[in-house]
Amino acid sequence: MNPLVDIRHLAKSYRRGDQIVPVLTDISLQIRRGDFTALMGPSGSGKSTLLNLIAGIDKPDSGILRVDGLDITQLSEAELADWRAANVGFIFQFYNLMPVLTAFENVELPLLLTNLTRKERRERAELMLALVNLSDRMEHYPAELSGGQQQRVAIARAIVTDPALIVADEPTGDLDRHSATEILGLMNRLNRELGKTIIMVTHDAHAAERARSLIHLEKGELLGAEA
Repeated sequence: MNPLVDIRHLAKSYRRGDQIVPVLTDISLQIRRGDFTALMGPSGSGKSTLLNLIAGIDKPDSGILRVDGLDITQLSEAELADWRAANVGFIFQFYNLMPVLTAFENVELPLLLTNLTRKERRERAELMLALVNLSDRMEHYPAELSGGQQQRVAIARAIVTDPALIVADEPTGDLDRHSATEILGLMNRLNRELGKTIIMVTHDAHAAERARSLIHLEKGELLGAEA
């Protein structure tokens, strides 16, 4: 089976004043379709940069990055935005929910860019909230929800468009251990029962244990991968 993510000789650097700071150097790796992969490494190792490149949020300086056979490095900014909306679900450490929208409205938000009818959007959003066990919190605003509940809303929003790929940047980093365990269990269900491919950046060895494979980065270089 062809990998969902196929990376060849990827490099990325940033300009800091007059300095060019390399962040990723000659990264080559593959992530299988249906895998749950944890990206680990110390702060500054390039984990979040690699995740952002895979998700089409940023562009590399050089190299090939294919997702489902498409080299996304060749897309324009407008094409990348359309590609992200259709193919990638995002889960962030601090949830990134709209505070003025209810849980339901936050989950429905990505669907406003689709051709679904209002009835179809409502059915899809309600289904996703039921999947994360928040049917009774649909009309609550983020400030009325616990951190774990907000992250479950964020997960429902991430999967509501049925993306091929879910990227998660420290999804349990702002949660207590009990809530973190719940969120990791939910991500496991998305992976095993719905077949979602998940790439998760984490510092937490407990979180990484839930993944099926591990990728280790240090100082912008790939140290190794474990299945």
